[in-house]
Amino acid sequence: MNEALLDIAEVAARTGLAPSALRFYEKKGLITSTGRNGLRRTYRPEVMERLGLITCARSAGFTIAEIGRFLESGLEQTELRARMAEKLPRLDEQIGRLTRMRESLRHAATCTHEPLGECPDFRRAVRNIYAPEPIP
Repeated sequence: MNEALLDIAEVAARTGLAPSALRFYEKKGLITSTGRNGLRRTYRPEVMERLGLITCARSAGFTIAEIGRFLESGLEQTELRARMAEKLPRLDEQIGRLTRMRESLRHAATCTHEPLGECPDFRRAVRNIYAPEPIP
């Protein structure tokens, strides 16, 4: 195999994506394989950047169809930027929720209260995970 190419197992291991997800993205035209090495698909190293973009867009709430249009440059740049801006509030909510979740786990890891489920600080932290504003 050409050393510059990555097989599907390598790409899956590096990205954390299942091989079935890679095949799905290929079927949808989001990525392209260079061929096969035996039974395994092979990809150019540039696929890693493209998969990073796809993963970022999926995490931000873009659909596969939207990502496909973006990758094909099927959207005008002003429309693309507007669609990206629309995703920001949802992403900010997710970041806030994950930050609150991290803080509740950080507290749980060091809390000496027995049992942990009755610790008022831990309970408040858990209640705050889905609260838009911290609950005292």
